[in-house]
Amino acid sequence: MILIAESGSTKTDWIAINRDGNVIFSTQTLGLNASVLASDILFRRIKKNDLIYSQKNDVEKIYFYGAGLGIESAVDRIEEVLSQIFENSSLSLHEDTHAAVYATVDKGKPAIVGILGTGSNCSFYDGKRIEQKVSSLGYIIMDEASGNFFGKQLIRSYYFNELSQEMATKLESKYDLNPNTIKDHLYRKENPNTYLAGVGKFVIQNKKYPLFRTFIFEGLHRFIEHQIFQFPNCYDVPVHFIGSVAYYLEQEIKIALDNYGLKLGRIVKRPIDRLVVYHQELLKQDSAI
Repeated sequence: MILIAESGSTKTDWIAINRDGNVIFSTQTLGLNASVLASDILFRRIKKNDLIYSQKNDVEKIYFYGAGLGIESAVDRIEEVLSQIFENSSLSLHEDTHAAVYATVDKGKPAIVGILGTGSNCSFYDGKRIEQKVSSLGYIIMDEASGNFFGKQLIRSYYFNELSQEMATKLESKYDLNPNTIKDHLYRKENPNTYLAGVGKFVIQNKKYPLFRTFIFEGLHRFIEHQIFQFPNCYDVPVHFIGSVAYYLEQEIKIALDNYGLKLGRIVKRPIDRLVVYHQELLKQDSAI
């Protein structure tokens, strides 16, 4: 069987298909961002899924699309882990930007594709090739308008006493905001970006609150100016988005793009489904040859 995986920092969607393109199973594991996780953690997260691990010897090909694979060391790390688990399988490894393009664009039509999830990124598809202008340096200094971006803004505002008493109390009822807990998540535990994105959900869930609305539009405007504007023909093509943050901020994204004269294309929350369709079409083409 063929295994297709689309991985962010928070979760990884897996779908297995046979050579006829029929779905065998679908499942999830925790995120497998090899740029921030050690090999033993990556290994454990896959092995913990019994559905995948029990059928590992039946997998003949893996298409893995992952956040963080713009870094050579991360590619080497996930390749080593997958090779150890799926001993009978060949591997095809790609950045998550490829999954974003395959899940949103119409075949052969140019577009800009943004990722807004736990992290953020942006690429241009000219109809054949994928181009990136900005190399991602991760959640600490980049990732505008992402979940972890909003999480950082929220925690800072809470500690700088910028929230109303009502909103602060509401936040305290949902999260442990003890400074030692926060520092433990940020500086000692794995996946600090995922932790921040989890906190950042509060901003999106309460997006009508004026300060949070400011966070959202500041983040979107920075994403547009720093990422989308890297491509000189950005006014001539649609701008598609994938990711849960994009999905829940669809109206705000449309407003932000309108402010800059840009055209919104598709917004896809879960790219794995359209990614599977892409690979099913490839199988049909191969069988027709």
